[in-house]
Formats: sequence, structure tokens, C-alpha cells
Amino acid sequence: MKKYILFLILSIFLSPGITSSQKDKFFESFRPKVDPSDLRIIQLEMKPDPAHEGQFISFQAIISNQSPYSAKVSLYIKERDRVISSINDIRLYPGYNQVNFPESHYRFSRDEHCFIVEVDIERTRRPIDAVKRFCARRSYYGWTLQPQLVGPIFVEDIEMFPDPALPGQELRFKVLLRNEGPPIRTNILISDKDQIVTKIMDVFLPSGYSEFHFPNTRYFFQRNDHCFIVFVDFDRSPYPYKANSKREFCARPLGWTLRP
Repeated sequence: MKKYILFLILSIFLSPGITSSQKDKFFESFRPKVDPSDLRIIQLEMKPDPAHEGQFISFQAIISNQSPYSAKVSLYIKERDRVISSINDIRLYPGYNQVNFPESHYRFSRDEHCFIVEVDIERTRRPIDAVKRFCARRSYYGWTLQPQLVGPIFVEDIEMFPDPALPGQELRFKVLLRNEGPPIRTNILISDKDQIVTKIMDVFLPSGYSEFHFPNTRYFFQRNDHCFIVFVDFDRSPYPYKANSKREFCARPLGWTLRP
């Protein structure tokens, strides 16, 4: 029997009609198999990071093959049911493997986009580390996979007192913020299109909901579009972080009011 197998192998090698690809496939069938459960994602990086809406991006993954055998696989970066990037017929060797995915065009639109990596081994396609997701979150600079020092932060409400107000009158503001990032010490600024209207310095912004009362300020309504924006200015950032908001907070010229 062994002589027959040896004769068969020699026949394949010496046959002029057999291509190198066919020889590889033949010997691949005798290799011990690697199961998707043998694979682990050690790291997933995005380039550029941070990335902007509509930008071309690429991914680099470090994948650990915990099997003593190598395997030829195809890999897919997915966001929900959409394939963002893929690479076909690469070999994962025992130990750590660096995989560079080709560049692809991707449109960021939400506050968070989470990616998983799927592997196809002999037409068996499964996620690697099914519970492990890599989430790009919106920051002031763009979407990033890196741990964020701030945010995302949302403006839930802005109130003005008195409301309605008169031009040149002293005002005070109350702002309700929702911080989905880590707690930080920071300065909080309210700005319109042209200037900083008022601010509070060196306050603690915890995770979750928090309310802030700003000191009195004299403000002159001179246009029809007095819309207020909240910035978080913390010492490790070169630029203030613009807090997100689902709606605009604009004072309308009906006695200058922020009320809906």
C-alpha cells in the first residue's frame, strides 16, 4: 500500500500535464486541518486613524494561529452584514501572523461603527473571536479605533434665563450633557458663530448625565441665527471637542427665545 501511494505521488510530480497549482491542491488535502476556533485576533488597526467620512481606509490585523499547523484561508472585515475589505488565499502559520487588507472606500455616518473579522477555511465561514468587536467611535478629529480620552459627549438640552430675552440683557445658561466616555476634568464653553458666549472652568464631567450652570453674561442679539454650540476644552487636546447634538439650539427673534 505504501509503495502504491509513493508511486502515485511520483506520478503526479513527473506528469507533464499537472500544473503546480494542482500539485499544491493535492498535497493540501493531506495536511492536518486548522479549525476556526484555533484562531484569535490579537489586534486590529485602521489606517488612517482617525479617519473621516467617505475616506479610503485599510486594516491591518494580527492573528494568532494556536494550531501547530498552517492553513490557507480567506479573511473578511465586516460591519454588520457588509463586507468592508477582504483578502483571499493567504496562509496563516502557527503563531502570530500580520495580515494587511487592501484599501477600500468606506462611509462613516454613525457615532459608532463596529467591525468583526470572519475566516473562510475550506468553505466554512465563521467569525474569529465571535464576541470580539472592534469599534470605531466618532471623536473631534474623526472616527478612531484607539481608546478615546474624551467622549462621545452629547448636548441633551440648553436653557436660557430669562427666556425670552432682550438684546444687551444679562443671561445665564443651563446645559444638560450626556458623557458616554470616561470622566474628565475640563472647561465647558458655550459659543455662537463668532465668539465664546460664556464658560465654566475646571469642572468635573462624569460619565452619564450631568447639569451645568453658567455665570451671568451680557449678550447682544444682532442677527436672526443665534445658534449656540457647546465645546469641551480639556488639557490633553489641542482643540476643543465639539459636543454632539440631535437638534440645533437657536434663539429665534420672538423676544429671543430658545423654547421650541
